[in-house]
Amino acid sequence: MSQQPNRSPDQPGPDANGAETGGDATSRQWRDAAAAGAPASGGENGRPRLGPRPLHRPPVDPGQAAVFGRPDGVSGAFAPRTAEQDAERRHGPVAPPPADALVQAFGRPPGQDGVVLQRPPGGHAEAEGTEPAFWTADDGRDPWRDPGAGAVLGPPALDAERGERASPPESPGPLLSVPELLFGRRVKPTALLALFAAALLVGAVGGLIGWGMTKAGGGLTDSSVTINQVSSAKDRPPGSVAAIARQVSPAVVSIEVRAGQGGDIGSGVVIDGKGYVLTNNHVLSAAARDPNASIQAVFTDGTRAPAAIVGRDPKTDLAVIKVAVSNPVVVKLGRSADLAVGDTVIAIGSPLGLASTVTEGIVSAVNRPLMVPGEGGDPPVAYDAIQTDAAINPGNSGGALVDTTGALVGINSLIKTFNSGESGGGSIGLGFAIPVDQAARIAQGLIRDGQVKHADLGVNAKSVSANTSDGAQVQNVQAGGAAAQAGVVEGDVITKVGDRPIRNAEELVVVVREHNIGETVPVQVVRQGRQLTLQVSLHSD
Repeated sequence: MSQQPNRSPDQPGPDANGAETGGDATSRQWRDAAAAGAPASGGENGRPRLGPRPLHRPPVDPGQAAVFGRPDGVSGAFAPRTAEQDAERRHGPVAPPPADALVQAFGRPPGQDGVVLQRPPGGHAEAEGTEPAFWTADDGRDPWRDPGAGAVLGPPALDAERGERASPPESPGPLLSVPELLFGRRVKPTALLALFAAALLVGAVGGLIGWGMTKAGGGLTDSSVTINQVSSAKDRPPGSVAAIARQVSPAVVSIEVRAGQGGDIGSGVVIDGKGYVLTNNHVLSAAARDPNASIQAVFTDGTRAPAAIVGRDPKTDLAVIKVAVSNPVVVKLGRSADLAVGDTVIAIGSPLGLASTVTEGIVSAVNRPLMVPGEGGDPPVAYDAIQTDAAINPGNSGGALVDTTGALVGINSLIKTFNSGESGGGSIGLGFAIPVDQAARIAQGLIRDGQVKHADLGVNAKSVSANTSDGAQVQNVQAGGAAAQAGVVEGDVITKVGDRPIRNAEELVVVVREHNIGETVPVQVVRQGRQLTLQVSLHSD
């Protein structure tokens, strides 16, 4: 193990690598300064002291000195203060002298410049016999004079001699009387009696005057008048509306259908003594879809009877139900073919649930072809309608349309209204009924077989209009159908079936269904500008 010679920290010597090292930081700085050429001065213990390093002052640009230099005569960063500024700094800002008007109004009188507004205690003597304006020297602890004195809580205010309160509370005075409340002061009893007597006298005189004026003839009532009972002045001939309504109403029933949470209400007409009732298919459509639905018929006398569906014909909106009732009133069937525009007709039914409602109108049109969508997935409805202006509303469906003899000429079925798409649509004088000639034939088939079949042409058509004629243009022909076998092709315009002109596609369907199945009818068509007549043997739908 090598040993290094002992030396003081201030002595230089070689380091571990053989380099010479200084004893302390000061010696190293002195050597560095000496190497740099900085002057050194003697220090404590004879050691050299490091002097200040010379400053490097670059020359100043004369132009910048002229712009940014201090003004002449200013040696510091701030300008010298004036005598006025020094005085204001010591005593505060000096206020300007007040105006002469203020001095005359609020200044002290001449010769009293030394007088102050508040005099110290004992500073001035008060005149004899007057209360001192300021407190004296021994009044410094008076809380009423010294604002700085503490509050002192003393005993209650009692009479010093009797030991009682100096001012005991007074007892409550007497209450006000009625005259004092009414008149504000006391009134003698005699004056009150006189006032009461005068009021009675005025009331009695007024009553006598009114009674006298009434007896003189100014009254509106008279107990001596007797209204005589008059004899009946209404003559109801056999053909009057009242007589017809009395005759037909017992044969018209209200039909109530309950299916699930909903239901429907309509009307029906008794057409057979065994309880068969003719109505509209759309009245029973909800019951036909729900096997748990119930149907009840309500007669004009209030009798209720359950009913069951016998058969339905959705294509003509007709249906038949059977009511469990004995010996019902049956309507008399008429002939719708004998109707003419302008004939008087009467509608009987239960609009909006109001049973046995009777309305009167005329026949507005006959043979009005109608086609409307079916309900609940049923096929479209098409029939030749009787148009009437007799008021028909929801609930009249299935009811009777009778002529002036009381004979059934139609089954009320449909109305046109401004908001026909809503359930709240009402009558605007455009009602339609199914002709009884067609309804009776459909009812007979439903009662006999439970269903009916209709004649079918076997085409689909659309309505067209030309300058010379209107018609139904064939869109497609059913293979093997009646039209295909007769030679009808697509594009043909059907203008006539039998003896009846065809003006649109709806009328084509209605006219074809009026013929019997298997019947051969002439069909007039227009093909490429040529008119042809084809004999078509109608098939069943």
